[in-house]
Amino acid sequence: MPSSADQNDFIVIGAGIVGLATAWRLVQRFPDCSVVVVESESDVAAHQSGHNSGVLHSGIYYKPGSIRAATCRTGKAAMEAFCEEHQIPWDRCGKVIVATDPTELESMEKIAARGSENGVVYERLDSDQLRELEPNAAGIAALHVPETGIVNYATVCKRLARCLRDAGGRIVFGSEIVAIDATVRSIRLTAADGNVFHAAMMINCGGLQCDRIAALSGVSPEIRIVPFRGEYYELAPGRETLVRNLIYPVPDPSFPFLGVHFTRMIDGGVECGPNAVLAFSREGYDWKTIRLTDLAQTLRFGGFQKLALRHWKTGLGEMHRSLSKAAFVTALQKLMPRLTASDLVRGRAGVRAQAVSREGQLVDDFLFQRSDAAVHVLNAPSPAATASLAIAQTIVDQVER
Repeated sequence: MPSSADQNDFIVIGAGIVGLATAWRLVQRFPDCSVVVVESESDVAAHQSGHNSGVLHSGIYYKPGSIRAATCRTGKAAMEAFCEEHQIPWDRCGKVIVATDPTELESMEKIAARGSENGVVYERLDSDQLRELEPNAAGIAALHVPETGIVNYATVCKRLARCLRDAGGRIVFGSEIVAIDATVRSIRLTAADGNVFHAAMMINCGGLQCDRIAALSGVSPEIRIVPFRGEYYELAPGRETLVRNLIYPVPDPSFPFLGVHFTRMIDGGVECGPNAVLAFSREGYDWKTIRLTDLAQTLRFGGFQKLALRHWKTGLGEMHRSLSKAAFVTALQKLMPRLTASDLVRGRAGVRAQAVSREGQLVDDFLFQRSDAAVHVLNAPSPAATASLAIAQTIVDQVER
């Protein structure tokens, strides 16, 4: 395909970790192609990729045979190799998934069975063995997953951006796409700042805006992005020794969030959380940030209405934990009874782009949709950062076909 300043081979929308990994995989697979990443913010990893807990997931949770399971396993290995090659700090520290009462044992065994099918190495622990690994954790049984790791994904994004530029790719910041004209053979994107981009193919890695970008290009996705904010506390200075590595609960099988947990960070400190509350803006990192257009679109969406009716009690509990530190502490004390409110200080927040179907189901796997001259990534929640290099390879394989 011809390459010039005006005509590109590929345009990737979004400079999060999936978009950057995809752009880098494209220049690796097609060395003579021209690739430009278009990002509405002023830097890479401005949203989900820079606001997560930095876990290198093992793949133990995900349904065997799903895209999440397959790409998490291969993506984790690729991410570890990338970090080693580029001297990015990371640590295979391990995690424990803790059952705190007998009602959770069946769910824990189902997770273990998934882990076995997905090729994850783990061991079962009794309460004494758990305390050897995490002296302050309380539980009657646990799964120890030694291959789980931690890394700073914002650091990974910065290195991917450098690799892309070194290979001849470009990143254009501050360009929010407002119009797309797509044909079978080409695509034209217009940004709010007046920039116009032409390409043979577009890869939509727009994250929180991916469904809107798809709609601009003439696609009617079956899902709608609903933003959920996850809020964290941190262990106060001097109290980090309460946690050695990662302590997770047995997740609620009816809800695709992993529950509040403890995560040692690669850059220091320990995060505690997150909860999961509806965000009033797609970039709403606190209760004060409200964008009426975003909120109205969410509330009018029939899929969200069905979801809210089904999970209203869980949603109210998450809101209570958001507004009450005492409630947040109580949730964490299930895993660590000795924890007190004075052990915690307010931390950061992130917003998860969760795809919801028209039937009110939270989409539980990565979701891609192909259209004329475009591939759309319409659902890429956790473990998308872990799996990003494998997700990128999946996209490149679709492009090649």
